[in-house]
Amino acid sequence: MPARRPPSTPRPIRSAQRGFTLIEVLVALFILALMAGMAWQGVDMVVRSRESTQTRMDALLRLQSTVAQWEADLQSCIDTQLVPGLSFDGATLRLTRRQNEGVQVIAWTVRGQQLQRWAAPPVRQAELLQEAWMRSYQLLGNEPGSLTMLERVSGWQLHVFHNSSNAWSNAQSSGDVAAKAASPDPATGDATAVVATGNREQLPDGVRMLLTFAEGGSAVGTLVRDLRLVHP
Repeated sequence: MPARRPPSTPRPIRSAQRGFTLIEVLVALFILALMAGMAWQGVDMVVRSRESTQTRMDALLRLQSTVAQWEADLQSCIDTQLVPGLSFDGATLRLTRRQNEGVQVIAWTVRGQQLQRWAAPPVRQAELLQEAWMRSYQLLGNEPGSLTMLERVSGWQLHVFHNSSNAWSNAQSSGDVAAKAASPDPATGDATAVVATGNREQLPDGVRMLLTFAEGGSAVGTLVRDLRLVHP
């Protein structure tokens, strides 16, 4: 009787392995590229928004600093009775400010859509004070002591308030006139020590600034700022 062969174990049938087609790969790459582009757009929007916010914050801080400096100049305004304590000709505000080192001539002006501030060195001699006052009429904007405070300013106007009239008036018009003015002490020539000699215009009791901004800047419209002056 012939020997029986052991039954052979059937081999498993391998399932056919199917890969990605070229079209599927291209579609996947396109989707990945689209998602990456959208992500970069989001990052760019965040960066731009942050830069825009920072620019507005810087402009606001600069405006606040400018107004604070303007107020500080006016609060320290002094009538030496040698030159006008405060004068505005429609473009330039000139004033004399008391400092520890003497008296300082300050000029605020709008030139080329820029609000500029010029400060002369403090002096104690009447002659030097008058020279500094006259020099404030010859400013070009690039002198030592000149500083650009704001950009995109199309113009400005000032009004003054006098308690005697209880009303605001254009700063270019005549103000109240005191009974007496003064000249430097003839013994010392000190601009901070004065003696009465004639009539003079009094300092106002309040100043109103109207600052108009040009288009395209960070600020728009007109800024109105009122300041009460307290004279010693």
